[in-house]
Amino acid sequence: MNLKFYLFIVFISSIMGSCDHEKRKEIKQITQLTAKEILGNPNYLAISYGGYRENSREIQPTIDEIKEDMKILRALGIRIVRTYNVHLPQASNLLQAIKELKHEDPTFEMYVMLGAWIDCKNAWTNEPDHTQESERNQEEISIAVALAKQYPDIVKIIAVGNESMVKWAASYYVQPSVILKWVRHLQDLKKKKVLPKDLWVTSSDNFASWGGGSKEYHIEDLEKLIQAVDYISIHTYPMHDTYYNPSFWYTEEANSSIETVNNIMLRAKKYAISQYDSVVKYINQLGIDKPVHIGETGWASYSNELYGNKGTKATDQYKQALYYKHLREWTSLQGISCFFFEAFDEHWKDAKNTGGSENHFGLFTVEGKAKYALWDVVDSGAFRGLHRGKNPIMKTYNGNKDSLLLDVQIPLPKKITTRN
Repeated sequence: MNLKFYLFIVFISSIMGSCDHEKRKEIKQITQLTAKEILGNPNYLAISYGGYRENSREIQPTIDEIKEDMKILRALGIRIVRTYNVHLPQASNLLQAIKELKHEDPTFEMYVMLGAWIDCKNAWTNEPDHTQESERNQEEISIAVALAKQYPDIVKIIAVGNESMVKWAASYYVQPSVILKWVRHLQDLKKKKVLPKDLWVTSSDNFASWGGGSKEYHIEDLEKLIQAVDYISIHTYPMHDTYYNPSFWYTEEANSSIETVNNIMLRAKKYAISQYDSVVKYINQLGIDKPVHIGETGWASYSNELYGNKGTKATDQYKQALYYKHLREWTSLQGISCFFFEAFDEHWKDAKNTGGSENHFGLFTVEGKAKYALWDVVDSGAFRGLHRGKNPIMKTYNGNKDSLLLDVQIPLPKKITTRN
């Protein structure tokens, strides 16, 4: 063999070996990341995810459909998705879909905050018993444990309950003692090495339930729960308070311009921050040091009821985009994870009313159109080649901002007394 050719082969092999080593090193580092490392990391954006594309949860999203969604979310920069229950196939299908994507591309990253739904006894009936828990909570926790054991490289967080302690969840809420029981159970499984020691356990609930609101929530079991969880996951929804606390949103200034909307959305940001800070303040008063992240916040892009043009005029794609931008900027700067609600519209949430606000919280429509909050991402080419169903990712309103602005609803200036 020619000496020069031999040396060339050795040189190329060494480069390829070095690249392969770096690739393996990168993959190893990815698999070793923990909840502590990804929560609050601005490079690991979080979002709430439901992959339901039909008007009923009886039609579960397939693994292939979920893989489409995960590729879209990855292109958006999302690295953590949140689910809400495990007794339906979507949870296990989501984990299997991510596993397959990781097998196809070992550098593919997507982690999961796995939700275990918690109910009181006789939940969703005319006689819910808030002093006792549902018998099936045990099954929900057991499934969550099994999935966390099966997919330890993907499941990094288990959330015990979703808005399970807030008292306006009148159909199903439980006492903090119930959440505490199951959080301690999961923490005990970590100590016994049944679950990974780096798995984080929390409960995701309204800011008031975590002590940021009425003093009726300031009870001993809540304090014990705050001690028991690995971090606090709070929900804040300024959009909903455009109805429940309307005086906050209006002034007596007769200014019917887009600047009015811009100012309102800055107040919405400050409102969310004030609710976050109220929880931090309560925890500090207890002398407890725990991370606080936002487990849920969002803004609907349409409503034909309380929040639409017949109500508080809060909902349109322009306001949703401003709220998304404000919350992402603030939380990234502060090292706070924000599970924005939500990735895609889900029309099963209010199947009897297609115009209901619950159907329109997604940053994407069911068909896969990117709402105004993501138009710049479309322009960047990040979604090029990606589809939802047979639909490429394109802008709503055909990308015509003038048409979008025609639908922006400007609240009329008036003075309203805050509800007691």
